[in-house]
This record gives sequence, C-alpha cells and structure tokens, in this order.
Amino acid sequence: MESYLILIIPVLLLSMLVQWRFRSKFSQYAEMQLNSGMSGKEVAEKMLYDNGIYDIKIMSTEGQLTDHYNPTDRTVNLSTDVYYGRSVAAAAVAAHECGHAVQHAKSYHWLQFRSSMVPVVSISSNLLQWVLLIGVLLIGFTGNPIVLAIGVAGLALVTVFSIITLPVEFDASRRALLWLRNNQTVMHTAEENAQAKDALWWAAMTYVIAALGALANLIYYASMLFGRSRD
Repeated sequence: MESYLILIIPVLLLSMLVQWRFRSKFSQYAEMQLNSGMSGKEVAEKMLYDNGIYDIKIMSTEGQLTDHYNPTDRTVNLSTDVYYGRSVAAAAVAAHECGHAVQHAKSYHWLQFRSSMVPVVSISSNLLQWVLLIGVLLIGFTGNPIVLAIGVAGLALVTVFSIITLPVEFDASRRALLWLRNNQTVMHTAEENAQAKDALWWAAMTYVIAALGALANLIYYASMLFGRSRD
C-alpha cells in the first residue's frame, strides 16, 4: 500500500493542479469575446467546410466540457456553452473537435488505431476494478496469480489506450490552431490565437496526466504480480 501511495499521490496532486488550471483558463477565455462574433457552431461549420467536409452534423450536447467527436455517427458534439458561445474558448474547443473530424477524413493512423481499441477498452474498463480486486485477494490468500495477471493485462491495454490518445489530441489541437491562425475571419488578432493555444495546451495536459495515472497503476499492480510470482 505504501508503494502505491508513493506512486499515485504525486499523480493525483498533479492531476488536481492541471484540472484546476485548465478550468481556470477555460473560464478566463470564455469571458473574452471574439472580435469576429462567430459562435462555436459557426466556427465548427467553417472549419469543416474549409477542409472539404460536408457530411458531419454539429450537435449541441448537455453538460460542461462534454465536447467530443463521434466517428461512429459522424457528429461533432459541442457543449451548450461552446455551441452557442462567441468567445475565444468556444472557438478553440470547436476547432479542436473539428480537428478530430479532419483526422477521420484524412485517415489519420493514430485515430484509426485508437478507434479500433475503443470496444475492447470499454469492456476492460468496466470490469477492471473487480478483476484487480479479486486478483489481489486470490494472490494474497492462495498465491494464485492468474486472475491478477488478467487484470494487469487489461490495465496494460487501458494504459496503451491512454498513451495512444496523446498524439491524437495533440494533433487535433495542432490542426485547429493552424487553421485558426491562417483563417483571420475567425480570429482577427495574434492575441486571440495565443489565448486559443494556451487553452488547448492545458486541455491536452489533462490527457497527459491521465496517461501518467494509468501508467502508475500498471507499474504498481505489475510489481505486485511479478513480485509474488518470484516468491
């Protein structure tokens, strides 16, 4: 337990800091209205059309920071504040989600790889907590490592998924920022572009922390498994 706390507490503290910073930045830039006056929906439409994409629906979804691109039904889903918002934050998030749509249209390999893992990772994530718990109990009381080994394999899959998510998210932001910088009908000033870049940077950091958390969990349970196996 002590070794687990040594691994996980720094990650948890860093995660709290990054989440706070991201939400703080988003709130700050949500108050800064675009000089162009465009809404998140309008920004998304323009970015898609500029990239020759006409078959994707832009939807409004409930909640805060619930924005995502769904490659299955080909929809860009924007939270209410982003969909209707006319701020730097709304434009940055809308462009980022459309960056995923552009990745899909251009068959970006990391997005394809990540999408192929989603069904398996979803099942693994739902069962993983119980498998690990049962595995730890079994190896502790009977010395049988099989269930824990299955749990570690599932955790390794989730960790790989988290790591693969990083280039997907960073590339979507890169595409979004490049388009915003080259399209002055959306953002008129260098300051607006710098603010959008800052907002998306902190959003990307949340995925980095998630990957670190998954890796810390994997190291802990793997060390438990292989330590007991040697015994």
